[in-house]
Amino acid sequence: MRNKKTAKLPKYKQIIEFIKEKIANGEWPIGSKIPSQRTLAKTFHVNRSTVITALEELMADGLIEGKMGKGTVVISNTWTLLAKNSAPDWEKYVAAGFQQPSQKTVQEINQSEANAELIQLSKGELSNEMFPLDLMKEMMGKVAQNMNAFGYEEPKGYFPLREALSRYLQTAGIHASPSSILIVSGALQALQLISMGLLQSGSTVFLDRPSYLYSLHVFQSAGMKLTGLQMDEEGLMPQTIRMTPNMRGRAILYTNPCFQNPTGMLMSQKRREEILAFSEQEQLSIIEDDIYRELWIDHPPPDPMKSDDKHGRVLYIGSFSKTLSPGLRIGWIVGPEPVIERLSDIKMQTDYGSSSLSQRVAAEWLTTGHYQKHLENVREQLKSRRNFVLKVLEAELEGLAAWNAPKGGFFIWLKILPSISLKSLYAKALSHGLLLNSGSIYAQDNGNYIRLSYAFASCEDLKKGIILLKRLIKTLSS
Repeated sequence: MRNKKTAKLPKYKQIIEFIKEKIANGEWPIGSKIPSQRTLAKTFHVNRSTVITALEELMADGLIEGKMGKGTVVISNTWTLLAKNSAPDWEKYVAAGFQQPSQKTVQEINQSEANAELIQLSKGELSNEMFPLDLMKEMMGKVAQNMNAFGYEEPKGYFPLREALSRYLQTAGIHASPSSILIVSGALQALQLISMGLLQSGSTVFLDRPSYLYSLHVFQSAGMKLTGLQMDEEGLMPQTIRMTPNMRGRAILYTNPCFQNPTGMLMSQKRREEILAFSEQEQLSIIEDDIYRELWIDHPPPDPMKSDDKHGRVLYIGSFSKTLSPGLRIGWIVGPEPVIERLSDIKMQTDYGSSSLSQRVAAEWLTTGHYQKHLENVREQLKSRRNFVLKVLEAELEGLAAWNAPKGGFFIWLKILPSISLKSLYAKALSHGLLLNSGSIYAQDNGNYIRLSYAFASCEDLKKGIILLKRLIKTLSS
């Protein structure tokens, strides 16, 4: 960001030069909203008064202006004022795009998760402490030794990986040939392909409420409606689904049955059978998002609904992102061959296939048996972390919060008992170096909830974060 020329300037001048350079290079065209004062203050390690001084000078020069409800925007570009053609109004293009933007809070969380200085009390990812670095190097080394020139894979993905997944899925009772498996770049792409290729605008997506799916706009951007369903201690309640005659072929059920995100709930075997029976009766297809399945702690979970699917009604999604590494960007969809053919065609139109290198590395993990050994280690560490956090919660938040002990996965669904503003709690926590995911981004619209993750932060930071959370709750409730 800074070069030798600007590094010697006073801080407020560095900010001015930075903003001018962004405008001059066309990175921030006219109409663009510039970063907030708080963001600029953090970026340049200064207080907000220094940022305000810089912005006032840029305003005096006529380059930026504060606009009600929009923040501070670029209103002029003195470097191109004499140009024959004015710059395009990119703000109109941005607003016209069909993909809906994430919620403001979700955008801020996504950006803040890259800040290593924050205590990440909610992050849904395995800690670096659990990343099998040496084994990953070994797997990549084997792939490199056997590497030939490789180009695009076949539409459904690298065949040896699909063969390995076919064998692996049998351990969960799912019998799927390689031709019924599509390799995707993570579970999110699987959902995007389904929204693009199988459902029409105006369709209904039934789902758990709260759900991680509410923090995304995959289906809403395709013109579909999310209809939340009630859950009890056994999981999603199918009797709360209200099907109408015109929904046939225009509705689908999404569920995350194993250690649900964000509640950590595990769906019972009985409830899985009830949902599958309901889907067959009402001709309602199911998306079974099972990316947390292997992260059980106490006992293996019930078999997937897909294992009892005799009519090809269930689309089954899995991924290595939560169990091994999100950086691999490898997931899969299992479904009827005509559906997989359709989705593979759309994937080819989208990115012409997932990374060939990542697919080969993933195949190596599965075929050598190292993946199962790695999972055993991950489960041990998650158990230790979960038990540690439960003890800290009992010691620090008794009477201030309520929670259940999860049987696996990453998350504890923490209910804040005092009546406080969760927006204020989120903002105060962030200003103290603590990043939280509040329940509102998952459509939890009654009660104050926080998604707490015991998977990512170190045990030291987890304890420090919970103690800080206790202090902030007491401050806001006093």
